[in-house]
Amino acid sequence: MDSSNVKVLFLDVGGVLLTNGWGHQSREKAAQLFNISYPEMNTLHEFIFNVYEIGRITLDQYLDFTVFNHPRDFTKEDFKSFMFSQSEMLSDMLPWLIEWKQSGCGFRIISINNEGKELNDYRIKKFKLHDCFDAFVSSCDVGMRKPDPGIFQLAMGIAQVNPEQCYYFDDRVMLTETAKGLGINAFHHTGFETSKSIIEKL
Repeated sequence: MDSSNVKVLFLDVGGVLLTNGWGHQSREKAAQLFNISYPEMNTLHEFIFNVYEIGRITLDQYLDFTVFNHPRDFTKEDFKSFMFSQSEMLSDMLPWLIEWKQSGCGFRIISINNEGKELNDYRIKKFKLHDCFDAFVSSCDVGMRKPDPGIFQLAMGIAQVNPEQCYYFDDRVMLTETAKGLGINAFHHTGFETSKSIIEKL
């Protein structure tokens, strides 16, 4: 294949295909369900979650710091089960992408996502993301997280493509702007129908 014809679709996962792995709404629900202080847990979360997302600590270590720093009347496994249960598929984006890929779209599809290891592995398996993606560039595995330009450059290196051959969708404008700064064709994902229309025209 002529390398000039190669096209790659880079996609965020949380907020585009699935709900966020451990967003503020899920943390608020957890605080209410398990009767713990949300302000305290959230302050500690903001302090250390980035370290978890780049793979420097495990989920157990993250929870020891944010939740199990006090005696609790529930187990770590109970809490992790709740965390995993918060992941849900968003609209029809994932099944449509799988169908689009299988129809011979001519694109390789690669994820670029910020996610902790255990949550990332669970979500890939639970939602059969291998059916959609050809490769995963996840922060927990590469030791970088968006908006670090390095994670986009690594993804392009893995795909062996130039920025103009790449198309990226993310639900956060700041991250699409980072990608645009590198010359990538980046789009702000606001919903299934809008992104579907853009992708079909590519």
